[in-house]
Amino acid sequence: MDFESNNLFFNKNEFYLCNLFIMKVFFYLKTCDTCKRIINELNLSSDIELVDIKANPLNKEKLQTIRSFSESFEELFNKRAQLYKQRNLNTKILSESDYEKLILEHYAFLKRPVLLYDNKLFVGNSKNTIEQIKKFLDEK
Repeated sequence: MDFESNNLFFNKNEFYLCNLFIMKVFFYLKTCDTCKRIINELNLSSDIELVDIKANPLNKEKLQTIRSFSESFEELFNKRAQLYKQRNLNTKILSESDYEKLILEHYAFLKRPVLLYDNKLFVGNSKNTIEQIKKFLDEK
């Protein structure tokens, strides 16, 4: 059985995605000063759910949903995480499956913050990304 939403098709295993098209979720790390600064800078509206990824780790289903709006798991992966360097992952060639497993294994491997707003995804804390978020939210 297929479902249609926003001109995208989903099979029964991906039906969960249909519900996320109306979601407004900001994934962040509560202890991260950069995330705190960005939250204050963006002045997020109360209809955007704040999700601390340490207190509420992503499960496979949620990560797959976020991934469906991005180019790859690698795009969601935080290569600046201390664990990345400690495990010498920077010297290895990682597959998409590796990136997925690592993000699920430890919250530090998710690039943050992540804003999923309806069917739009913003990942990371670069100046350009934050400016894109501001522009996007101002138009809402």
